[in-house]
Amino acid sequence: MKIALVQFNPVVGDLNGNADRIIEFCQQATSEKALAIVFPELAITGYPPEDLLLRDDFIQRVEKQLERISSACPLITILMGYPEKGEGVLYNSVAVLQAGELVANYRKQQLPNYGVFDEKRYFQAGTKARTFKLGKEAVGLSVCEDIWSASVCDQLKQSGASLIINLNASPFEVNKRLKREETLRQRVTETGLPIIYINQVGGQDELVFDGASFVMNASRAVVQQLPAFVEAISYVDVDHLHDSKAEHSLKYELSELESIYQALVLGVRDYVTKNGFKGAVLGLSGGIDSALVLAIAADALGGDRVEVVLMPSKYTADMSNEDAIKQAETLGVHHQTISIEPAVNAFSSMLHDVFEGLENDVTEENIQARSRGVLLMAISNKKGKMLLTTGNKSEMSVGYATLYGDMAGGFAPIKDVPKMMVYALAKYRNGLSPVIPERVIERPPSAELAPDQKDEDSLPPYPVLDDILERYIEKDQSRNQILEQGYKQEVVDRVLRLVEQNEYKRRQAPPGIKITSRAFGRERRFPITSGFNKVLLSDD
Repeated sequence: MKIALVQFNPVVGDLNGNADRIIEFCQQATSEKALAIVFPELAITGYPPEDLLLRDDFIQRVEKQLERISSACPLITILMGYPEKGEGVLYNSVAVLQAGELVANYRKQQLPNYGVFDEKRYFQAGTKARTFKLGKEAVGLSVCEDIWSASVCDQLKQSGASLIINLNASPFEVNKRLKREETLRQRVTETGLPIIYINQVGGQDELVFDGASFVMNASRAVVQQLPAFVEAISYVDVDHLHDSKAEHSLKYELSELESIYQALVLGVRDYVTKNGFKGAVLGLSGGIDSALVLAIAADALGGDRVEVVLMPSKYTADMSNEDAIKQAETLGVHHQTISIEPAVNAFSSMLHDVFEGLENDVTEENIQARSRGVLLMAISNKKGKMLLTTGNKSEMSVGYATLYGDMAGGFAPIKDVPKMMVYALAKYRNGLSPVIPERVIERPPSAELAPDQKDEDSLPPYPVLDDILERYIEKDQSRNQILEQGYKQEVVDRVLRLVEQNEYKRRQAPPGIKITSRAFGRERRFPITSGFNKVLLSDD
């Protein structure tokens, strides 16, 4: 018995377009003589549809598209996720369509309400297990978070299920794939049932769904593995899933760095493409952050759709311009140079009387960054290209960025990538083909907004900074727990103070791709105005 598995890349809210592509996949699977076809969680709407779910007209259109799909594909059993309206509430459901009819329906029981998930805002939890007959199999249905709960799988076992199918929209983060596999292995151990795990793929705002769907047999071996980060259709012979012959799991092929890099590439490609931009533009400084973003953008969109601008000031080193031009030429992207000196001089003249008697400080540095932001936004507007910002997570954490300057833009590809990982990803990308000049990777990082400026003049060394930030932001460790690691109190206190003081900046930053377990934005949400800032550094 052959089942088609579709690792689907939907466009959130594009109900007609998603339905068209679902029908195409169904027709393809029918031609391959598949008995059934499985799509991910909320496939018709894309995940997460957020407050679109609160609109009655949206739900009504979902129902019409389900009818269209069912009528167009009567020769194959279709399993797909959709928002179901029943008893005056919404459910995150699975529809089973056969011969143009809804023959079974399952309502997700475990609704995640943590991290990037807020399903309890929209959905009512289901309460009942559901199985249906497919050939000689009794198929038990589950959705995403259900598989992380022993109780749902136990219900299916007690209901007579011989196979569990789990529909997912599970976003990528570092090491998430291993957690999924470990969880399914535990469920198979408990129930003795094989599991088909089908996951959404594609970029959706801050989230990237990595696909990497897989099938685990009754012996807990991964016997089928779909590729990561690409839309795909695959077929599984269910009759073999109960065999104990295949006891050795297929190996997942991507390393951690390769997975992260591909997530960033997919996130940029889908954000730019799904939002209808002609390409991307960014400022190329000759530093490591913009160099990595350019490599990602070129890999995502192709060099012909990417444009870079060098915007030197009197503090810009010659090597920065040389390295930036070298990288742009290597990647085949259009580049041009626009000096910011005329704009800086004009702003300085305009502000001369206002600033009279006041010493130069970070204000003058920020004017340079904001001059660059104006230029880049103008090019973005005129040419219809998405402006990519180049700040990393370490900088965003401590506010080492200029609001309305280098933070200006529409999308922040490495917003959740710590500085040391930036270096690792740059070296990884150069291992595929040398596109980032070695000098960019080796030289000390600098904002080049003042004479002989280095990042470490203002910040702890990045290995120290990144470890403190990971402990405080991702692991929620207290000040005292971090001090127990041997860091100097003045360093820890300064870093923590900077994190809390700069929430107002992060709130105004463009969206960026989540790769860690705790990303800024939709995942880590702290108040801007907070009395906690005053007690954070106390010993209480």
